[in-house]
Amino acid sequence: MHRTAAGDRRQALQKAARAPAARREAERLQSEADAALAEAQALKLQARLEDLTVWQMEKVKQSRKGSKTYTYWMTSWREGNKTRNVHLGSSRKMDASEARQKASAMKAEALGAPARRCSSSAS
Repeated sequence: MHRTAAGDRRQALQKAARAPAARREAERLQSEADAALAEAQALKLQARLEDLTVWQMEKVKQSRKGSKTYTYWMTSWREGNKTRNVHLGSSRKMDASEARQKASAMKAEALGAPARRCSSSAS
């Protein structure tokens, strides 16, 4: 088929008719992609907060009377390129769940995220 003025005008009209629909579709897809990216970033921070290991450390002190073993709670996480080791408190003064709650709050504060509250019946 040969190129004609009517054919050129027809193609221009068809292109103009398709362009707004394509633009709207592109904007819709972009907004979906932005929402998915925001959710992924929020889940990354949540995953970092949930990735928490608490353990007991033992310290043996020697004296003239003999040796005495003390235990205390520890946790660690990464801040940039460094590992931060945190002393949580004595094993005699808190149990594992209290140590984990304290570690979670400290890690959330260090990473700049709001600490999540655990529901407890103690008042």
